[in-house]
Amino acid sequence: MLIAGTVIVDSETVIEDGAVIVDADRVAAVGDASELRETYPDHESRTFDLVAPGLVGGHIHSVQSLGRGIADDKPLLDWLFDAVLPMESAMDADAMRAAATLGYLECLESGTTTVLDHLSVNHASEAFEAAIDTGIRARLGKVLMDRSSPDGLEEDTATGLAETESLIREYHGAANGRVRYAVTPRFAVTCTEACLRGCRELADAYDGVRIHTHASENVDEIETVEADTGMRNVRWLDEVGLTGPDVTLAHCVHTDEREREILAESGTVVTHCPSSNMKLGSGTAPIHDYLERGITVALGNDGPPCNNTLDPFTEMRQASLLGKVDARDPTRLPAESVLEMATIGGARAAGFDRIGRLEPGYRADVIGLTTDRTRATPVHDPLSHLVYAAHGDDVVFSMVDGAIRYDDGEHVGIDVETVRSRATRHAERVLEEAGVELPARGR
Repeated sequence: MLIAGTVIVDSETVIEDGAVIVDADRVAAVGDASELRETYPDHESRTFDLVAPGLVGGHIHSVQSLGRGIADDKPLLDWLFDAVLPMESAMDADAMRAAATLGYLECLESGTTTVLDHLSVNHASEAFEAAIDTGIRARLGKVLMDRSSPDGLEEDTATGLAETESLIREYHGAANGRVRYAVTPRFAVTCTEACLRGCRELADAYDGVRIHTHASENVDEIETVEADTGMRNVRWLDEVGLTGPDVTLAHCVHTDEREREILAESGTVVTHCPSSNMKLGSGTAPIHDYLERGITVALGNDGPPCNNTLDPFTEMRQASLLGKVDARDPTRLPAESVLEMATIGGARAAGFDRIGRLEPGYRADVIGLTTDRTRATPVHDPLSHLVYAAHGDDVVFSMVDGAIRYDDGEHVGIDVETVRSRATRHAERVLEEAGVELPARGR
């Protein structure tokens, strides 16, 4: 296939009147559209206003999609323990499949072709099956919680680790490597030392398995961990083996000098979730400082209950603007840096090679956008438009591994109306069973 338009190759290169040649699951060539049409005359041709590499969601919670809007305007630990965890506890296998499918379809139709997904304790296999079925590229894992957790989620340490190993054996490398495993402890507050050390042992035992958890998102969380362990959050995770180039830590909003040195020295990846951090009042992560230290930073939406959307373009805009406000410097986190976080940084967070740019030999993860919008007129700088002005609903085409997954409002091979209806039905039942009190204005 020949995919033509203004091609954003990566954060540094834009080709006007360009094209991308896709053969099987790889990018075969990128360059001038007229020259490529002559070289590849037999290729089916598609044209979009903007063509870009698929974006990477470096930290999402697909299975929280049933809880969009259930816990607005609450502090983090109340939000988590009063609403989100009770909802997860009440979800059966069918609800988990519905939630994950809904989340992945939202990602695909808004330009995210790869996700690093933090699931829940129960029924994780349903999300793996949803990732396989929807065609998204995903690294995901069952959540581990073996202390200080609600009924239905807290489990025996050995049991949780054994189930994790079983899932690794079944799903790591599934769908020709498109689906891979991340060992996923919830966070230090709900995991014992034995659990956290067990996570490291499992990741070391299986080639290519990563670790994905939360860290230093909220001041109360840090105080809780320090009271339990005598150490701040990142220092404790480092002590138990949960730092390194195979580890992605979501948030890292509140870190001290030594913790930042640990992140840089160990090669640990940080995922910045600006909208979630703003909505929960958690604070502003020191992203510019992380980047200056050489720490890889990705971007994530977090979950629909603390963001309300999985739109990656929202996160790019928010990340740049928040960084400028934090530094009181309009030159901080320019569009180029933010797009790098949403593509190459995300690829490192999710542990996939050769994604995040449109280059020969890279995986054919490609998105097409329209600029046929009043708010998109005129487009003087395509890269600026992508980061500051584009929306997820501008995406009209998503391809993963050379397979078209979303095209002109339709999810290929999936009845999206049925998915939405099923998710709504499960959400109503699950929230009632969980006893989550909905806002009066939403009834």
